[in-house]
Amino acid sequence: MAYPNTEETIQLLKDLVSIPSPSGNTKEVISFVENYLKELGVHTERNRKGGLIATLPGKDEQHHRMLTAHVDTLGAMVKEIKPSGRLKLDLIGGFKFNSIEGEYCEIETSGGQRFTGTILMHQTSVHVYKDAGKAERSQENMEVRLDEKVHNANDVRALGIEVGDFVSFDPRVQITPSGFIKSRHLDDKASVAILLQLIKQLNAEKVLLPYTTHFLISNNEEIGYGGNSNITPETVEYLAVDMGAMGDGQSTDEYTASICVKDASGPYHYELRKNLVQLAESNSIAYKLDIYPYYGSDASAAIRSGHDIVHGLIGPGIDSSHAFERTHKDSIENTAKLLYHYVQSDMVL
Repeated sequence: MAYPNTEETIQLLKDLVSIPSPSGNTKEVISFVENYLKELGVHTERNRKGGLIATLPGKDEQHHRMLTAHVDTLGAMVKEIKPSGRLKLDLIGGFKFNSIEGEYCEIETSGGQRFTGTILMHQTSVHVYKDAGKAERSQENMEVRLDEKVHNANDVRALGIEVGDFVSFDPRVQITPSGFIKSRHLDDKASVAILLQLIKQLNAEKVLLPYTTHFLISNNEEIGYGGNSNITPETVEYLAVDMGAMGDGQSTDEYTASICVKDASGPYHYELRKNLVQLAESNSIAYKLDIYPYYGSDASAAIRSGHDIVHGLIGPGIDSSHAFERTHKDSIENTAKLLYHYVQSDMVL
């Protein structure tokens, strides 16, 4: 049996995380995905939100599946240009300022120019500020130091930088000989890469799926509403493919596929969960069941918006989510295998 190629998936992931795409500014990465699928001959269309939908026809055209992963990432906007020429930030997505301290970043102006900088505490220098280590990591204390010769706000505006410009974080992607992938934005570009490789594999094998299946590459998940539209009336099962959360009390790890049984929105569909477990066990796929206490997915957003669907959530395990993320190729491989069998399985209803 030929599964999607894990090494190709990792290289595709590297390409994806290298494209800046904070929520609200995802046109470039959506175009990348669109062109990837176009080369495979897969039909796609964009929704008004800017997301992308790919469809593979199935034997049963009356009952549909939808799988979704999101390309939008955490990021920021320019909140204020300070008199010093440094920038105050307003965050996009659910994370803390301490997770981006010292990070290299890129500012994209509305005119399309890009400038680099570093996110720092105002009180960074221990030779000047006695409370450098104790000061709160907050919007008031953190700022962007531009890599340009600027002395005041007028100098910054002369570059074309203005309030509302998007700020993206350097992914710092590395793939280690031991199989780890370290990068920002593995949430959720790891899953996007997995779905794209799955489509490629199904396309290469000329697989006719049992049900017409849509793949939604959403672009607003980090702000809560990426996947709750464009769900066809025929859609029965809706599976979010997102990261598995790791930490104290969690069973998810970096080597298995994580199957979520409950998140902050409540339990996921019991019969669909049991079907995913049965597929994993019958095909020798390593998995873990888990509860994510402070988490919501595109599937839970779809349920909240009133769609009458069977919803589920799986994904690779990601360490230090919304901060210094890492996963292992084993987790990517196991998640890809489970999805390969899932899209070819019978529905639970």
